[in-house]
Amino acid sequence: MKSNTLKSYKERLQYLLVYGSAIISFGILLVIVGYIFYQGVGHLSIGFLKNDYDSKTVYATVSVDELGFSLEKDEEGNYVIDDITNIDITNTAKDPQGNEVDFDRGDNIISINMKNIEALDQEAINQLIDDGDGETLIKLKKAGGGIFPMIITTLIIIVSSLIVAVPIGIFSAIYLTEYAKQGKLIRIIRFSVECLAGIPSIIYGLFGMLFFVTMLNFNYSVLSGALTISIVLLPIIIRTTEESLKTVPMSYREASLGLGGTKIQTIMKVIIPSALPGIMTAVILSIGRIIGESAALLLTAGTAAKIPDGLLSSGSTLTVKAYLIAKEEGDIAAACAIGVIIISIILLLNLITKMIAKRRQAL
Repeated sequence: MKSNTLKSYKERLQYLLVYGSAIISFGILLVIVGYIFYQGVGHLSIGFLKNDYDSKTVYATVSVDELGFSLEKDEEGNYVIDDITNIDITNTAKDPQGNEVDFDRGDNIISINMKNIEALDQEAINQLIDDGDGETLIKLKKAGGGIFPMIITTLIIIVSSLIVAVPIGIFSAIYLTEYAKQGKLIRIIRFSVECLAGIPSIIYGLFGMLFFVTMLNFNYSVLSGALTISIVLLPIIIRTTEESLKTVPMSYREASLGLGGTKIQTIMKVIIPSALPGIMTAVILSIGRIIGESAALLLTAGTAAKIPDGLLSSGSTLTVKAYLIAKEEGDIAAACAIGVIIISIILLLNLITKMIAKRRQAL
């Protein structure tokens, strides 16, 4: 009787531990995500997504006949574009170098025909435009505070890293699964790959800074960041692809070889297509890892808040910018807004992964 009672208490304690741990884990995750969304959603706007991070002053020459926007004063007393009544203005306005200048709502008009308009009323501004000699020289400040350059930089890093890491990772997995003679050496290689997956990314960042930035003289650039992240991705791609290749039934290989196919034909036309959902999962998981990476990129890609001019230009990704905004500027709302975008992208990628896994199970 006592034995049954003790067993019952043990089972209840086990249930309590299991359910308690699950509730704590889910609760912590919910609090973190909820806090990020609570702080960041209010900061999201179209301007936040499409503007540059730094404001930019631009001179534009516009024909008086094509000048078409209305102004209003903001809370700080500056004239900003409230509405664009003539969309052709964005196609005809030119800067001193002859480049087109886009006019957007919220742009701050500082001066017209070299005269500051801050202290003028609307009638005086209209008179100032009429006094121009057929053309109006406008000095405007385009609003900053956006993350568009960081979105572009993140996409460039994703594409560049995958171009390097995916072929190397897949071919390495094919070698380990299809060609290598299973033994102690292969076990050591697999163990090493698993260890690499557990190394903190800051270590990869230090290596990338020493090797790519300093020794190869790539400097702080998108290329240095992408190559470093490629190394970070290799363990994920190799292990996931290898497990995917192992799930392909041996009978597929035997049937292909039995029909006269070569080893390479069997791999390329039978095994890889059969393992494709798993390989795609590895790629999607890698994209999530790239988006969430910050330490390694901070030490290799740099922190420039602009769209990179090329692979050898510095650039800042979303996570790096969120870190800098929170640490150096103390703007928690803006950092959380970036966090909302990152979480949304990762959730979307996970949903895609689930869909691929379901299709794979259905095959």
